[in-house]
Amino acid sequence: MAGIQGLTTARWLALLIPAGLLGGAYIGQYAFDLYPCEMCWWQRWPHFAALALAVIAFVPRKNLARWPVLLAAVAILLSGLIGGFHAGVEYGWWEGITSCTTTVAAGEGSYLDAIMNAPIVRCDQVQWSLFGISLAGYNFLISVAGAIAIFLPAAKGPSR
Repeated sequence: MAGIQGLTTARWLALLIPAGLLGGAYIGQYAFDLYPCEMCWWQRWPHFAALALAVIAFVPRKNLARWPVLLAAVAILLSGLIGGFHAGVEYGWWEGITSCTTTVAAGEGSYLDAIMNAPIVRCDQVQWSLFGISLAGYNFLISVAGAIAIFLPAAKGPSR
């Protein structure tokens, strides 16, 4: 019975952690004009995958419920590691491997106008921080801790 409760907890964490982090990213982007750089997008993609895997984990299937949860934890961990790399680039600990660009929203006017008026967001500049930790740093901390919190009960839980 304890194994089933642990797997249930892990499923909910696998769903809520990426949903919360993506929700925060989109609130920052659309409510506070914190536009994502290229590495910010790299951090979002594994969270999208983790959400899909977490939803699959809630579908009742015999002997398969644990694997989507564990794969979601891997995706969350991957996002956290990308966030750690991005934070290192922001703090100047190492150079990034990309020329950062911004996403261009097709708004009013032509696409060329949208591109020309889009804010330039560099991966090596911190847009927002709290207690000296950037958003990429928080993604690293929350994602790595969250992945561990998912792995521990899911790995011990029953396979159904």
